Parts: sequence; C-alpha cells; structure tokens
Amino acid sequence: MINYSLNVSLKNFTTMKLGGRVKFLIYLKSLSQLDQIFEWINRESINFLMIGGGSNIIWLDEGFDGLLIVNQLLGFEVENHQNEWIIKIGAGEIWDQIIEKTVLLGLNGIEALSLIPGKVGGTIMQNVGAYGQEIKDTLIDVEVFDTLTKKYQTLKADQCLLNYRSSLFKNYQPRRYFILSIRIRLIKNNFKYHPYEALDRYFDDHKISPLNSEIIRQAVIDIRRTKLPNPAEIANCGSFFANPIINQKQFNNLDPDIKNQVPHWLFDQKIKLSAAWLIEYSGLKDFHDQQTGFATWFKQPLIVVNETGRSTKDLIQFKDFIIDQVFQKTQIKLLMEPEFLPN
Repeated sequence: MINYSLNVSLKNFTTMKLGGRVKFLIYLKSLSQLDQIFEWINRESINFLMIGGGSNIIWLDEGFDGLLIVNQLLGFEVENHQNEWIIKIGAGEIWDQIIEKTVLLGLNGIEALSLIPGKVGGTIMQNVGAYGQEIKDTLIDVEVFDTLTKKYQTLKADQCLLNYRSSLFKNYQPRRYFILSIRIRLIKNNFKYHPYEALDRYFDDHKISPLNSEIIRQAVIDIRRTKLPNPAEIANCGSFFANPIINQKQFNNLDPDIKNQVPHWLFDQKIKLSAAWLIEYSGLKDFHDQQTGFATWFKQPLIVVNETGRSTKDLIQFKDFIIDQVFQKTQIKLLMEPEFLPN
C-alpha cells in the first residue's frame, strides 16, 4: 500500500515559496518503499520528480501533474581508519546537521561548508562549495537509483563529473538518477586550513589562533549570518546567480574600468569573476522592484529575496531584468543557480 497526498501546494517545497500544485506527493523514507513506488509509476505511467530540501529549486506556476518524491532517506555510518574516517550519509539528511556531527567528532574537510541550506543529495547535485572547500574534495562515491535502467548502482566520485556548481546529476543527466546516499572521507588529525580572505579577516579581527574545524565552522556561521538572509524567515534560494567564468581573451576585452576593479580568480585555466560585484557595479544592490515583489539583498546582491512576490512568472521577469541590466553595463551575462521545475 502506497501512502500519498493529493493536490498539494508546492510553495512549501521551495525556499522561494512559489509554485502551483502537485498531483501526488510521497515522502521517501526507505529503499523498499522506493521499489513499491516505481512499481506504481511503471504500472500507471506517472511522471515523477525527486527533491530534497527545496533550497535550490523553484516551481513553475502551473505546478506538476505527476508524482513528487521528497527524499527523507536518513543515515550516518562511520568507519574509523586511524586518521582517516569514512562516513556514509543518507541523501535526505540536513547538510548542516551533518557538518555539526563531523566537527563534534573532531573531523575536518567540510567545515567551511557550514550553514549552507538543503539536504545532502542537493549538496552533491550542486557540488556545493564555499570558503575554499567543495564537496568534491572529500567525496568517495554516491549510491543512486537509475530511473532508466531501474537499477541501484554506486558511482565513484570521478563519474559524478563534479565541477563549479555542476555535476552529472544536474548538468549532464538531469533527473535520471535519484541520489540515495554518499560516502565522504574526512581527516581526524593533520588539520589543514585553506586561506580565504573573508576568513582571514575574521580571524585577524577576533585575534583567533590556532585554528581547527570547530573554529572554522563557527567563523563561517558568523560570517554567513551577518551577510545572508535565513530562508526560514525570508524567502530566498541562497545565491541566485553563479560567478561567471570567462577565458583570458574575454577578460582582456573587458572595459578597463571593470577589468581593473572586478574581483577575479584563476579557475581551471580560466577566470572567475565576482557576480556580486558585477551586480553592485550595475547599480542593482539592494534593488527593490515593486511591480514584481522581488529584490536583491542589501548585504549580498547575489541573493534574490521574495518580498511580496506571488508568482514564478514575476520572478522570471525580475531575474531577466537583472541579467539584462548587468549585461548592458558590463557585457557579462549572468547565469542563475536555482533550477526551475518542472523543466
């Protein structure tokens, strides 16, 4: 017997609080349940989607005439190999709670990814990164269900094609695989800190030394809380725009005023630019659009917040306006990070 809900609003399944309604809704709590669900899907020819916490997706106004599976697969299994610890984590676990557990164990490797919203599965889809760390740096493998072959399999880290804000699951085979669990490798001793300007400044200002994973986590939490709105209180999907990556020729052809000021970093033999700086340079930091009800956050213009917006159509209009204005001012085209569903 499959328990599902009918005709459910999707607004509570995205932190942007937008979208229509879904025909069927199921909370996935076990693999045996998943087998039953797919027997039903195949028998009734039902369209389906799986999500985690909804922090990086936005539902379209027309909703979804199919089955939404909300991943709530839990698990936290630890293998201790002296200084190296291997941890298997259910994809439905809350990401920041996992980091809290690992830091309490004295482990390091993901502490700089603290306070990033969402579930573990979404962390892999996005190859989440912050303050000098990315999840791909610690990933061993990912357990998945292949919705084409209807088989369970384990993909090694290099098969997941993790890169800047991209992965096999998001960019190359979108929605083919259900992420069920992951394994990561963390270090107990031999703490390593990857210098990062915002963290360095925090440690200097607070006269903190020496460093460990607990201190890094607290610093990241403090910094993020001062800069970013809490999606539980203010509707948003975190960073709405990705940092653009251009080649050297494109960088050389930028307007000298922009080229001499824009924060930039070398990235895979290309150049990554600060999207936040480009938005602010275009006069759109703390920009409020009364017509659509959306705004850029006053402390971090990468964040688009829903103030009074009622439709995804209006959000798309606001997003397109930001992209167009930045392009007119800088000749750089921004790309959005969250995914519109169903696409």
